[in-house]
Amino acid sequence: MEKIVEQGLLYDFYGELLTDHQKKVYEEAVYDDMSLSEIAEDIGISRQGVHDLIKRCDKILHDYEHKLHLVEKFTRIKESVREINQISEQAITENSELQRIRQLSDDILREL
Repeated sequence: MEKIVEQGLLYDFYGELLTDHQKKVYEEAVYDDMSLSEIAEDIGISRQGVHDLIKRCDKILHDYEHKLHLVEKFTRIKESVREINQISEQAITENSELQRIRQLSDDILREL
């Protein structure tokens, strides 16, 4: 998984478990794509302090994922539903049950 996508997913699932200060710095680095210097100036700490904080946040988020596997489960479920969609797409004709399956899998994907 691409690093920025992985960071975003980990933050989406576990970001609320970080402190407000950690969240602010991590969001500026990952979502706002700010440089270490820009973040350091914004919050009043050194570039090295920002770098260390981002690394610490990455480790915290990865540790949560290692214990809970929520991102892994989410990704697996999403891929399974996509596969259901592909299979049902090929089989749908006049079969209302298959159309309902397709509708349900589309609904699940939108929710994820």
